[in-house]
Amino acid sequence: MGRIEARLAELGLELPGQHPYPNPNRRACVRVDNIVFLSGHGTGRRAMPLGCRQFGKVGSEVTEEEAYLCAKAVALTMLSTLKAELGELDRVRRVIRLHGMVNGAPGFDRQFAVIDGASDLFHDLWGPEFGCHARAAVGVAELPRRAVLEIMGEFEVHPER
Repeated sequence: MGRIEARLAELGLELPGQHPYPNPNRRACVRVDNIVFLSGHGTGRRAMPLGCRQFGKVGSEVTEEEAYLCAKAVALTMLSTLKAELGELDRVRRVIRLHGMVNGAPGFDRQFAVIDGASDLFHDLWGPEFGCHARAAVGVAELPRRAVLEIMGEFEVHPER
């Protein structure tokens, strides 16, 4: 077990199964040189880890606290994708950028606090130098399958050893 997975275990977290992509015209991630680009990972396709809510609008059907947990759960699914692509999470050098989209009710304006669920986990795993990342957190009127949120990410990986 590598350092990142050991840290997950210390936090009482485990990686879920991979995020499914039902159509062969897209995939969970694409690697270009030493950057891995993750497609949108959201809550709408299957039951999520941590028992988080799968569907609904934040601010009316889902609380901010529940949505924060959803972002953390989505971050775990992103880590599963990275592990499947790289073989081990210690190959990730740094978190570059996250783009979070929150299915918000009219008037909900705390998308930044929701996506912190993912940002906080990555910061905790990779530390202040390599876990701190660029980020967007935006509200959207709808997401596919009424997902609570969706997050895309970009990660730098260490060169092949």
